[in-house]
Amino acid sequence: MNDISLLTAGLTAGAALVAVLAALLLTARMARAAGIGARAGRRLAVEETLALDSRRRLVLLRCDGRSLLLLTGGAQDQVIGWLPEGGPPAP
Repeated sequence: MNDISLLTAGLTAGAALVAVLAALLLTARMARAAGIGARAGRRLAVEETLALDSRRRLVLLRCDGRSLLLLTGGAQDQVIGWLPEGGPPAP
């Protein structure tokens, strides 16, 4: 085989790989948008995280419609507290 046919075969394989990956990503996005695979009645969700340093981070969880603030990564994880209902305060 000559160099041209090897190059053509490599480009064809690369293009096929990119096409398959793009099809998988598109299918996953469509399924997520349609709600396929989402669990009904989900009670717990991570809303936001904030890295304080290389080990510790603040985690804002939502559980049954209420928000909980946790400090993780130190010698011991700590519950900072439940946030008041009604959303964040106005700036």
